Amino acid sequence: MRERIIRRYSACFKQQVVADLENGRFESIQAARQHYDIGGKTTIQKWLRRYGKNHLQAKVVRVEKPDEADRIRQLKRQIAQLQRALGQTQAENVLNAEYLKLACDELGKDVEGFKKKSDGGRSTEPQKDQN
Repeated sequence: MRERIIRRYSACFKQQVVADLENGRFESIQAARQHYDIGGKTTIQKWLRRYGKNHLQAKVVRVEKPDEADRIRQLKRQIAQLQRALGQTQAENVLNAEYLKLACDELGKDVEGFKKKSDGGRSTEPQKDQN
């Protein structure tokens, strides 16, 4: 098994690497890593956060008004409520499908045949006798 080598860098060295990056000596963090033979992929990024001006790190800044934050919370609550309602509706749909299967079994009919036969009779109006 290969022995793992752990390197420790002084604060002065870290600040020098960060300064070189900020002054434009290197085009990228990768170039600085290769030049100084620094092994970790995120090592220099951590140094930049600690010692640098952070302008080399990608940032997302979100500015929102207090009423926007309230609206976002309200919308998140509404989404959660709709997801619960959807879950209940899906459960009811599965339950109704099973009830239909049981009813068709008791009547001795095929579910698909029953659906096709009764599909034409869908209406909100009461059906009239055809006598």
